[in-house]
Amino acid sequence: MAAARTPSVPTAGKPLRESSVELVTDYLETPSLDDRSYRVVRLSNKLEVLLVHDPQTDKASAAMDVNVGAFSDEDDMPGMAHAVEHLLFMGTKKYPVENEYHQYLSAHSGTSNAYTASTSTNYHFEVSAKPSNDEEPSAANPSPLLGALDRFAQFFVEPLFLANTLDRELQAVDSENKKNLQSDQWRLHQLEKSMSNPKHPFCHFSTGSFETLKTIPESRGVNVRDKFIEFYEKHYSANLMKLCVLGREPLDVLESWVVDSFSVVRNKDLPLNVWPEEVPFTKEQLGVQCFAKPVMDSRELNLTFPFLDMELLYEVQPSRYLSHLIGHEGPGSIMAYIKSKGWANGLSAGAWPVCPGSPSMFDVQIRLTEEGLKNYKEVVKVLFQYIALLRETEPQEWIFDEMKGMADVDFKFKQKTQSYRFTSKISSVMQKPLPREWLLSGNSKLRKFDAKLIKESLDCLRPDNFKMTIVSRDVPGTWEKKEKWYGTEYTVEKIPADFMEELEEAAASSANERITNLHIPHKNQFIPTKLEVEKKEVKVPAPAPHIVRNDPLVRTWYKKDDTFWVPKANLIVSCKSPLVYATAENTVKSRLFTDLVRDALEEYSYDAELAGLQYSVSLDSRGLFIEVSGYNDKLPVLLEQVLITMRDLEVRTDRFTIIKERLTRAYRNWELQSPWTQIGDYTGWLTSEHDHVIDELEAELPAITAEAVSRFRKELLGQMHMELYVHGNLYKEDALKLTDMIESTLKPRVLPKVQWPIQRSLIFPPGSNYVWKKTLKDPANVNHCIEYWLYIGDKADHQIRAKTMLLDQIIHEPCFDQLRTKEQLGYIVYSGVRAGATTYGFRFIIQSEKTASYLETRIEAFLESMTKILETMSDTDFENNKRSLIVKRLEKPKHLDQETGRHWSQIHSEYYDFEAANKDVDQIKPLTKADMLEFFNHYVHPSSPARAKLAVYFVAQAKSDVTTKQISELVKTLQLDSVSSAQAATDLQARLSAAGHDEEKEIEGLTTYLLHELKVPENKIEAATEAWKGLHTQTGEANGVVKDAEPPTSNGTTATVIEDVRGFKAGLAASAGAKPAKDLSEYEELDAKL
Repeated sequence: MAAARTPSVPTAGKPLRESSVELVTDYLETPSLDDRSYRVVRLSNKLEVLLVHDPQTDKASAAMDVNVGAFSDEDDMPGMAHAVEHLLFMGTKKYPVENEYHQYLSAHSGTSNAYTASTSTNYHFEVSAKPSNDEEPSAANPSPLLGALDRFAQFFVEPLFLANTLDRELQAVDSENKKNLQSDQWRLHQLEKSMSNPKHPFCHFSTGSFETLKTIPESRGVNVRDKFIEFYEKHYSANLMKLCVLGREPLDVLESWVVDSFSVVRNKDLPLNVWPEEVPFTKEQLGVQCFAKPVMDSRELNLTFPFLDMELLYEVQPSRYLSHLIGHEGPGSIMAYIKSKGWANGLSAGAWPVCPGSPSMFDVQIRLTEEGLKNYKEVVKVLFQYIALLRETEPQEWIFDEMKGMADVDFKFKQKTQSYRFTSKISSVMQKPLPREWLLSGNSKLRKFDAKLIKESLDCLRPDNFKMTIVSRDVPGTWEKKEKWYGTEYTVEKIPADFMEELEEAAASSANERITNLHIPHKNQFIPTKLEVEKKEVKVPAPAPHIVRNDPLVRTWYKKDDTFWVPKANLIVSCKSPLVYATAENTVKSRLFTDLVRDALEEYSYDAELAGLQYSVSLDSRGLFIEVSGYNDKLPVLLEQVLITMRDLEVRTDRFTIIKERLTRAYRNWELQSPWTQIGDYTGWLTSEHDHVIDELEAELPAITAEAVSRFRKELLGQMHMELYVHGNLYKEDALKLTDMIESTLKPRVLPKVQWPIQRSLIFPPGSNYVWKKTLKDPANVNHCIEYWLYIGDKADHQIRAKTMLLDQIIHEPCFDQLRTKEQLGYIVYSGVRAGATTYGFRFIIQSEKTASYLETRIEAFLESMTKILETMSDTDFENNKRSLIVKRLEKPKHLDQETGRHWSQIHSEYYDFEAANKDVDQIKPLTKADMLEFFNHYVHPSSPARAKLAVYFVAQAKSDVTTKQISELVKTLQLDSVSSAQAATDLQARLSAAGHDEEKEIEGLTTYLLHELKVPENKIEAATEAWKGLHTQTGEANGVVKDAEPPTSNGTTATVIEDVRGFKAGLAASAGAKPAKDLSEYEELDAKL
């Protein structure tokens, strides 16, 4: 029974606001090793709160989930919920400075984010969990969480929706939308939405754009700021909010703070958002096949079935039983059969909720080969034959029990995640109608076997209850329509009657009519049975692993887990070989070999994956990379099979052809990704001694044969040096046995130490000023990109490291505020440390419709302004920044994998500096403002003659010299409805940009488009062309149009444009290779067993 009470702990420095609190529960089902304590309360305004006391956390956090999202947008103003999410951060009555919240978080090791989903909007932050005196927090000695909660709460009490920030934030929404325009994930999801029931909110365009949120509404006389405030007032209510707060403070203190800050959030007693009246897909929208043309060269077959509403089925979760069987990849599965036919590269299946009150959707997604695309109808028939098999077979309780057992084990040994990830996820889960005791275990666990409900859900998977999408750049070759928001080309039609008849036959097939290869899975031999962990009292966990074997062939590092006490382990092997990166051709052959190994292991390893064991065979920067991780019980079994497959791999021509074609597309598609995701690889290539970029690899691939890979495999595995790390719930003798297994299975010859690969970065001398340019491959992409990189010094120099990291801490928030929030250069604006193999640098990345040379001028202007920010920074703010950085550097790993990753990064780098964080902190502590000014003025300030800089320019083919403002004004003259206006704006920006500022071509393209595609009356065309003639002349920086320019120079040097990369590299010295921080013999423990 819930109890009402009043918190007894006063808030620091403030009288407690009178408010009763209802205790919902203080018992939650938790993982076995969870040392947190929990309490669920309901405030007097009906705001529900989960309080979490974590005595070990480095970061405190809070998240608010509001039960309103894109499904609540008004039909004629798409993106409202998303815009409100952006605008909410722009000042509050109590804290009117727009970036005060972000400044506070930044000064206390914090970060924040938010997202808008279909039915909820989620806001979250994290901040240092300890007070500045480093003592335990309390009501009298509060951590920065108190100040963060107070600022955070005001967004839900009195946000200002500052008028002077409105256009900027709507431009940010617009940039976010433009960032996604070439993403197939966004395009195909919106296509599905656009083809759904227009009376159901699933059809909404959720991101919004400048046109939908400002230009078009204002052309109708709408005051958009008033609209956003109206949306907030209408939908934001305390009774629809779920808050999760995590900190080191005791629960009573956290409760007191929450009551003080959040009890004043207004409760409007709004009903929960449910949509029971309409379904996302009506009968008319089912039984159709859609052919969609992707941006990437991909081939997919996607089948969607309207399913049961899963909201209240959390105990049984029948969809998981079905997705387990349909998505299986082991013997007898759909995937095993269609792969054996050469039709598919992958298959996934599962259900996802649309919204409360509406049926969920069950999706089957199949990645097709070229042959699979030709035979996609056969693939669909195989699926329905398997569904017929499931209908014929009674739901098997042993399968459910196997799934339930693994789910129980996974939850029992669930480890902590980052604080803000936890609070964000759990506040979202709180919106579901789960018993509050199950908030943590909710959908993770399976609780009841219900054969009847499984059959009922299986009955949804019928030929008369699905729609199908075939994604390909080749089939059918012409597409009849364009999706209105993203411009995806597609054709949609009813599934032909003869094909539907074949599907119905397949769905009704009996055992003797079905493919004999199909059957339900066998029992999983990888389910772990030994889950014991010998836990010992450890005062301080060991900071580093030990070397337990060290000879010319192999060096084995080992650490018994002394922190997390889970029955898991990680094994990593780096097989060092100079062959892999000797040439681009060798790199491609190595990649094909690792892809073929994974392909050969797919059926075998699937059961292991279901049982919590993963493996990887890939490339690292020194050679081959093998990793096996998960529950340690059966880890040696999986490792042995991986090694045998590597050793005995038969390179079959049929599989090689499929894998090679897949890699060809992967290389091609990589170059069609967002520019900001590509640019780092080129900077790495230009700043390291030996590296290959995608262009080189792609050029080598066509000539490589199956025989060449087969021969190369023998060379590659024939000689190497192996460095291992074994970490987790294993003993020293286990680590040595695993090492012996690797040696005896692969049997490599010793690679002499003198031949071990050495990694070196290039040294940029003082005054260096280089620019390298590349034109992007995607002709439709309008985004330019820059990585502006400054060389600082030796990666092993902890003083260099400390100053560079502190600069990042100080610069990060002002950079984002100036270049993204205020100047709106683009949605992607990033600054931070960039470490090479042996050197340290500082970089900025911006992706924008503006040219890279212009972006460089803005980065330099920002850096000019940083001198004043540093000079005028108060001592308190400077010390806060130092403390914030120290907290980040000393943050403890949250789970076993994270600790493994930290240790492995030191082993693989060959610095072996396991105390790096503490050494960095020792250098950070004594730093003064004068030190940082001297450092900044020498290495970073644009006018410094000592500064060494490389700027990488990505140039978009589709020049976006036409601004959003110009397009918005043009579209206004057409007086179109909101949907047509948004489509016209997207199309016209691309067409007019492509004309390259040739007015005649612009007018011709505009007229053709308006006449033939939009079919607008001639009088409107004349008005539009006249309007464009006026707008065409409005170029220049003030209007956001920036022509290409020479790279800026402020220190007397002229930028050298790199034309010959080999010549450029030849002109630079290479650094020394990495050296161990201390003699490795100090880590050796070669005798006694633990």
